Amino acid sequence: MSAIAVVKLVLQIVLVLASVLLTLLILMHKGKGGGLSDMFGGGLTQNAGTSGVAEKNLNRWTVIIALIWVAIIIALGLMTKFNLV
Repeated sequence: MSAIAVVKLVLQIVLVLASVLLTLLILMHKGKGGGLSDMFGGGLTQNAGTSGVAEKNLNRWTVIIALIWVAIIIALGLMTKFNLV
């Protein structure tokens, strides 16, 4: 197995993990009303009184994971386009 094939496999594994994590982070966001977060307990976060700091940190992590996800998609696309594997 070549080094490029190992890199591609690692990127694919990280992509799956980032996809699952990104989905969970998006679902954790405070709902604006009637969305999935309200369906799965969005009312509990309102009663718990989530702070602005927690929401900011959740937003930051969501953006960071989303940027990593996009970078991996681009890298895998370029690897496929130039037949590196």
